[in-house]
Formats: sequence, structure tokens, C-alpha cells
Amino acid sequence: MSTQQDVTVRLDDRVRLMSAVLAATDWPEKSQERQPHGTHAHSRATRKYLDPFKNHPAVQGMQSLINQGAPVEAIYNFALKMSWPKMEITEAPRWMPPRWDEHLRDFYGTANLAKWWKDEDGPWQNSFNESQKMFKGVSFKPFLNQFIGDISESLIFIPNISFPTEMEVGVRLNGELICVAPPRLAWGDSPPWPFDEDRAYIHRSALAQYGRLLIFDFLRTHAQEVAPIAETTLPVSDQFRARYPTWQEQFTNLFVAAACALYLETHMNKKEADAYILMERKTQGMTILPGMVSVMRRYLSEYEAGRYKGLIDFLPVFPKQLRVANRIVTL
Repeated sequence: MSTQQDVTVRLDDRVRLMSAVLAATDWPEKSQERQPHGTHAHSRATRKYLDPFKNHPAVQGMQSLINQGAPVEAIYNFALKMSWPKMEITEAPRWMPPRWDEHLRDFYGTANLAKWWKDEDGPWQNSFNESQKMFKGVSFKPFLNQFIGDISESLIFIPNISFPTEMEVGVRLNGELICVAPPRLAWGDSPPWPFDEDRAYIHRSALAQYGRLLIFDFLRTHAQEVAPIAETTLPVSDQFRARYPTWQEQFTNLFVAAACALYLETHMNKKEADAYILMERKTQGMTILPGMVSVMRRYLSEYEAGRYKGLIDFLPVFPKQLRVANRIVTL
């Protein structure tokens, strides 16, 4: 593994602000309904601290976005476009609730979040230090370059011990690929693990978000070449197809999962990769993932041999190879 670290860890008050506003909505209850889990002591304390502010216009604006099914990625993208500490936004998106930027500024001051975060600085600094430890000497770009080509963006990891507690968020903005991630969930009601107690989790969480952002842009850039390839149906399960109805969505999620598995296999060990594949098959309906990993492993072998210059050269034969690999691994 290269010792040239290419992931920068940082904390960001704009992320903490969005997480705090989320804490005062019904997001925590809804996320528990989707997936019961124990939460970090700081997130629980934040909910309690902000209980008196549930009717604040900033919270009501966030609640309306949640009720409309607004993607969390869009909300955090909006937050990271705001200046800090003035919290001004140059171009407000059409979906922004009326005067939401003003309401957010007022919420920050009225709830005295600056003092709250100062009082709670210990847990945040721990999450930062734990994450720093996990990314020391880690280099993702050489691995991803084999598929996408040169990556000009900086890779940023922001640990988040507030909300959302059960999912990572990926944002592409201002020359950065940003992963906002919670600590790994534990079993049942147990609190989540520290960031430095599961290297495989933190690496695959970050790699998945960087890979998703990159492959989305890759498919958009090569839309003309991809269009005829996408006419060939992929051999995915009905459950997976229902969750990801378009070819592009299916390919993106298969690619991301296979890339994570291959990274774990080559940079950690096969046991971690197999555990991840099993988890994705059970939780995401990716019964085809072993076949996808086999196809991507073959691609990397042929890429190294000089047969392909990048993933776009390989895509015309991808659907057929996936069908063949899927039949072989399921025999």
C-alpha cells in the first residue's frame, strides 16, 4: 500500500449545524423505525438539549424537506455551500424553504450551538483523532484511478457523531469529494463503535461515497457511449431491481460494492472482503455481488496487462461477462 495519504480528515460546523437541526425533527424516530440501533451519547444529548427548539422555523423547514423526501445529500450539499460563520448562500436552490438561511442563522444563535459544541468538544475531538489514525498512510486514488482515470478532487472525511446516525452522506463540491460518516453501529441498543476500532468499516464507508460520486459523474460524462450498453438488462434480483430501477443505478451500486470488496481483499484480507460481500447480499439483495466482484477482478487483471485503458473500454463486454460470471459463481 502507498504511504502517500490522500484522505484529509476534518470537522465542519456546517455539518454539525445540519445534524443539530435534524436532531430536533422526527428524523431520529424515523431512522429507528427503519433500522433500530444504539446511538452515540453526543447525539442523544443533542436531542435532549434541542428539545425546547423543536418549533423553531429552521427545524420546521428541515421537517418539511424530510416530509417531501428530500435527499440528505442535497441538504448537506446546501450546508457546505454556505459561508461560515455568516451562513450566507450565494445561490439558494429552488427547493430551499422560504428564508431558511435566515432561520438557520437564528437557530444557531438562539440555541447557542457554539457553546454547546464547545462543551461537547471532547467527543468531537475523539472522533477526529480516531479517524485521523485510521486514514494515516491510506491512499485510495491509485486504486480508483484504475477504473476512473486521474482524480483531481481532494478526498475529505468528516466523522459525524450526531445525525444521521445510520448512514453515510457523500457530497461533491468545490473540487472535493466529501464523505460524512457516523461511527459503525453495534448490535441492538449498544452504543456505536469508536471510529478506530474497525478499519474495514471506515475505509469502505469512505470509499463507497467517493466511488459513488465518481462513477455517477463517469456515467454522465460517457452517457453517449453508455446508452447502447444500458439497453442490455443486467441479471439482478427482483429486490435489487425494485430498489434501483435504472441500469445506471444498478451499475453504480454494483460497482461501488464490488470496488469496496476488492479494496478490502487487496489492502486488508479476504476474510474482511467475504464478510462485506455476505452483508451486502443479505441487507441489499445483492445476490449478484460475487459475480460482479469476479468480473471487476478480471477487468483489473486485463487493465494491468494493457488490454483496457479504463472502465469505459470494458463496458461494452460488461453485461455479457456479468451474466457468465453470475452463472459460474451460483453453480
